[in-house]
Amino acid sequence: MKKTISLLLVFAMILSAFALTGCSKDNGEGEELTVSIVVSSAFGDKSFNDSAKEGADKLAQDYGVKIKTIECQEENFKQYMVQAAEESDIVVPVGWQFYEIPEVAKEYPDTKFIWVDNEAEGIADLPNVLCITYAQNEGSFLAGYIAAKMSQSGVVGAVGGEQNTTIDDFIVGYKQGALYANPDIKVVTNYANTYEDPAKGKECALALHNQGADVIFQIAGNTGNGVFAAAQEAGFYAIGVDQDQKISAPEYDKQIICSMKKEVGLSIYDTIKTFIEEEKWEGARVWTADMATGYISIAYGNEDSEQQISDAIKSEVEEIAGKIVSGDIVVDTTRQ
Repeated sequence: MKKTISLLLVFAMILSAFALTGCSKDNGEGEELTVSIVVSSAFGDKSFNDSAKEGADKLAQDYGVKIKTIECQEENFKQYMVQAAEESDIVVPVGWQFYEIPEVAKEYPDTKFIWVDNEAEGIADLPNVLCITYAQNEGSFLAGYIAAKMSQSGVVGAVGGEQNTTIDDFIVGYKQGALYANPDIKVVTNYANTYEDPAKGKECALALHNQGADVIFQIAGNTGNGVFAAAQEAGFYAIGVDQDQKISAPEYDKQIICSMKKEVGLSIYDTIKTFIEEEKWEGARVWTADMATGYISIAYGNEDSEQQISDAIKSEVEEIAGKIVSGDIVVDTTRQ
């Protein structure tokens, strides 16, 4: 009898061991799947880069994926991509600066690449590369609508990190939405020419406020935290970007009225989740994550957040979002 019980216990332990090893996904060679998130600047921006890391952390939690992170600090982008490719199954470069991705992808054909927010040159010939772009113009239309509705001065603004196709895609949507709400609204903009300088962001925001802007949209990563500081100091409203910044930057909850949420982390998570669960990889293409698929939206914080925007305006925003999804409203874009 004792011998039988002992054998049953051993058998149960073996089953438990198999169950535990089944919790994490391997790379097809019996090794743990490794994903590297490579950002052009640094984490801690409370928006774009941190959203990417949030998606990666959820993969680690849900699938046992091994996550590595690399901060380029605005230099050696190709070198860091190569480093990541040598030690990872999937590399996720975050930022336009990784334009040399075609060269690296060809050097490492067995490594998969997910380039966030950009389209690689010659993508059709890169089977191990998936590019994710976002319809940020659609969400920015809603942000502009809200800004115009909330403005008392008749002037709203936007601070961009730098002038490029992606940032300008935010701005054209923002301007169009503001004019949709109020044809007489004035929209003023400037560029900080950096994503990592809150002091510069504050300076840019105050310059726009001096032109009359009483609602300012920040589209500048960590630099945008300076926009919030300026709003706190000078007493105007701000709109966040990428993450729900009423939550990620709660110290500015009274100044941030909403955020144009761009689900960077979720898009990374869902792409790798599909690869894990379905062993499905669709490279050599560009995927545009938009409002219709749920990757672009307006966020108002959580139940503990201050709500400056009325329910009536929120209902209008929801109705307009439906019209964008249906095609009744076509939002301007700088994307090809």
